Amino acid sequence: MKTMTCKQLGGACDLALHGATADEVIKAQDRHLREAVAAGDATHEEALREMKGRWKHPLKGMGWYKDTKRQFAELPDA
Repeated sequence: MKTMTCKQLGGACDLALHGATADEVIKAQDRHLREAVAAGDATHEEALREMKGRWKHPLKGMGWYKDTKRQFAELPDA
C-alpha cells in the first residue's frame, strides 16, 4: 500500500490517497475531486477540469499518467 496526496496528483489539498497500485490512487483522486466539487469546494474545480481534459488530449494525458505511475513506483511501501 502506498500513499500520494491530492496535491501530488495535481489537486488542491493534502488529503492522503491510498492504494496498492497507481491506478487505485488515481481512481481515489478522481472520486475525491468529484466529491469535493459537488460539495461546493471551488479550490478543486480546476483540478477536476484538468482531470476530465486529460482524456480529451491523449498524448498529454498519457504523459501525466506515466509520470504519476513513475512517482508512485518510487514511493516506499507503507
